[in-house]
Amino acid sequence: MDEEQFSAFFAAQFPDVWRFARRRTESGSDADDIAAETFAVAWRRRDDIPAQDARLWLFGVARNVLANHTRQDRRRDRLHLRLVSTDPPPSAYEQNAPSQEALWPALAALDTHDRELLLLRAWDGLGIGEIAALLGIDRATVSSRLHRARLKLDRLLQTRLGRAPAAGDASTTGDASARGDASATDERRRYA
Repeated sequence: MDEEQFSAFFAAQFPDVWRFARRRTESGSDADDIAAETFAVAWRRRDDIPAQDARLWLFGVARNVLANHTRQDRRRDRLHLRLVSTDPPPSAYEQNAPSQEALWPALAALDTHDRELLLLRAWDGLGIGEIAALLGIDRATVSSRLHRARLKLDRLLQTRLGRAPAAGDASTTGDASARGDASATDERRRYA
């Protein structure tokens, strides 16, 4: 297959491969990456593309590319969690309060999406609208997910600090000040 034939093949098959990837990824940009990598493999292996079932062959390549990306993401997430849970950042000039010491393992225990929302808000200082634009979702969805992530983090922190929240406890509603716990209130403000 020469360059001109491959260009025609690409133009004819790209939309289907992109849609195939999009149904299996979180965003359009992820689908772009998968489709681009699929066609890069197809270009390198253009002599192996079967005359019959070329589309099916491309879907097989796309599945392999997706599997590779998933494995890379999992390895990266595991490494990140291992780093965060075993080596919290050192305090340069002050001793960490117990609630801060419990924060890193609690963040590591959250699922990837909840942790990402909290970090975008707290560390990157993004507003709800900015997070919504970045993730390509509605502001109300971001607000709702962020609220749930904060509640989960609070429950994990309370458990790690030996203060298991009871049903109806202020920690399940996210109101640390109702407990009179100044350190938890400060911690929540810091990560809100």
